[in-house]
Amino acid sequence: MSKPTFYISTPIYYPSDKLHIGHAYTTVAADSFARYKRMKGYDVWFLTGSDEHGQKIERTAKEKGQSPLEYVDQIVAGFKSLWKKLDVSYDDFIRTTQERHKKVVQDIFQKLYDQGDIYKAQYEGHYCTPCETFWTEYQLDADGNCPDCGRPVEILQEESYFFKMSKYADEILKYIEDNAEFIQPNSRRNEMVSFIKSGLADLCVSRTTFDWGIQVPFDPKHVIYVWVDALTNYISALGYGTGDDSLFRKYWPADMHLVGKDIVRFHTIIWPIMLMAAGIELPKQVLGHGWLLLDSGKMSKSKGNVVDPLELCDKYGVDAIRYYLLRELPLGSDGYYSEEALVNRINIDLANDLGNLISRSTSMIVKFSKGVLEEPETPREPVLLEQYLGSEEAPAEDRDLISLALKTKYEVDDLMERRDISGALAAVWRLVGRANKYVEETSPWSLAKDPELRGRLATVLYNLAETIRFVTVMVTPFMPNFPSMVWQQLAIGNQPELHVWEALEWGNLPAGTRVVKGDAIFPRIDLKTLEKE
Repeated sequence: MSKPTFYISTPIYYPSDKLHIGHAYTTVAADSFARYKRMKGYDVWFLTGSDEHGQKIERTAKEKGQSPLEYVDQIVAGFKSLWKKLDVSYDDFIRTTQERHKKVVQDIFQKLYDQGDIYKAQYEGHYCTPCETFWTEYQLDADGNCPDCGRPVEILQEESYFFKMSKYADEILKYIEDNAEFIQPNSRRNEMVSFIKSGLADLCVSRTTFDWGIQVPFDPKHVIYVWVDALTNYISALGYGTGDDSLFRKYWPADMHLVGKDIVRFHTIIWPIMLMAAGIELPKQVLGHGWLLLDSGKMSKSKGNVVDPLELCDKYGVDAIRYYLLRELPLGSDGYYSEEALVNRINIDLANDLGNLISRSTSMIVKFSKGVLEEPETPREPVLLEQYLGSEEAPAEDRDLISLALKTKYEVDDLMERRDISGALAAVWRLVGRANKYVEETSPWSLAKDPELRGRLATVLYNLAETIRFVTVMVTPFMPNFPSMVWQQLAIGNQPELHVWEALEWGNLPAGTRVVKGDAIFPRIDLKTLEKE
């Protein structure tokens, strides 16, 4: 029986000299969904890449004395270095300068032209080069600047090809209204419905004032404008329309396009209308997440307020940065970044809560049980365990801890299916908190003093170790480096069958396991010392 498939993509990033921590959020979040689905037994395809054409690239490369391709080659190397640093497990990296992409874009453009959905006309309007976006006069901000980035726009007049977006306005509106999960969260969905109802203009899809792009196949003086070019990557990467379209037939339609809220409109209006016109099935969902903001507003290179994720990873560790990003940004909402908030999150959640639970539990197992997990009094056979958890004779603290561990597995599943990573992590940390409380309730150090309570001590220590295993399995998609350190301390590194989602059944940790006390996985950070350094 074949595995169910899951295709997730991030937007292909526009080349910039420096990617900031906001970009890192999108890709780390997508990676977490991909890793989670793999753990759940799915055949996953995870796509990211780079959008490398356009006037801005051509101008910047010229200023640097380079060809556009030389310029973007350097930037792409930086992208890949960052994703490697952040342990992003993508399956493919698509570049819009690759031949496999160009041919598909040209074929779709030709198809839309042949069926009368693309026509030639004269264009005059306001154009923002950094955003690669045309704006009508009423869309500009109060100062007459680009409403997205606030920079000045140019008045452009040129011959262009246009795509008949207006022709498909009713069809896309009906699709969005009939498919509630297509645009998430609902706030983004409502915004897009309102935008469509305000009236869709036809879309400019070619330019003649620069050369750096994919040529219109039947009119080489025109290059295909950015959104038709860039958005097609989601199917060109799968070999759509080529001699080998096996990946397309296997994975399309995409299960999720994960994008920032600023480009939801392009992914939920322009892209699906292009697909409708071309007779291609639409993606199942576009999830538009919020921004990670600074006090000075949205991060951008031009504002000089970019936070470099590479520097943060070197300073605090990759898993700590991944955890902070994923925990700090609730589904659909904006979050605020500060280094103080980052350090507090590391100290409280990772060092105090999770790190301390692991450290004190392994220390007590080593000290009170010579490092060996003894057989607990709690039954481990599922039917007997269920009876035990329903019995008032069993210690209340044991029933609470084990029941919560089993419940948390399903809660994380539910939250991940609802695309709420922050909520899933919060659920796991409730279990971490309950385990720390369990230590205080059971006082293993007191039990160790009474030989007659040896069985109770063995049960408490086992429950702590098994809870740590549950937590570690559940955070694996979010913090991929952390688990190996825990498996080493629990001495189950060579038992991968205990590391998987299916192993989240209570009592799978073998008795007789010899636990090893290791170094602190998440040491506390002294912010004052850090500031001095």
